[in-house]
Amino acid sequence: MKGENIVKGNDGELWVKTYRQKTHTRSMVPLLPVSLEILGKYNYSEKGYEETLLPVPSNQKMNVYLKEIADVCGIQKTLTTHLGRHTFATTVTLSNNVPIETVSAMLGHKSLRTTQIYAKVVEEKVSRDMARLKDVMK
Repeated sequence: MKGENIVKGNDGELWVKTYRQKTHTRSMVPLLPVSLEILGKYNYSEKGYEETLLPVPSNQKMNVYLKEIADVCGIQKTLTTHLGRHTFATTVTLSNNVPIETVSAMLGHKSLRTTQIYAKVVEEKVSRDMARLKDVMK
């Protein structure tokens, strides 16, 4: 990610604007406070427009690092950058009531059907939603 990818949105907040490599679809994701904090540690505001903001290795090397972290932490699951994307879609957004259309836009999916694949694994959210509906119908 480079400085050119950080833009001010209509809401006055900072967003990451990129184009998905696979689909060439635009992806806009608002930066959460923790993201801004991490960028701040790398002095993103002092870096140039074309300069890389974070020390990100290749996807392959990143997955090797994630495997090492999993081993140290005793995590049995194979951690990958794609799993991180999946976790963002399910645990971070869909499970916290972010509409699927919004998640789809942030992931840069061309079709809502692609995002619905992520939504299928969020049974816990369905359970909570139905519990709320049961309360309403009492």
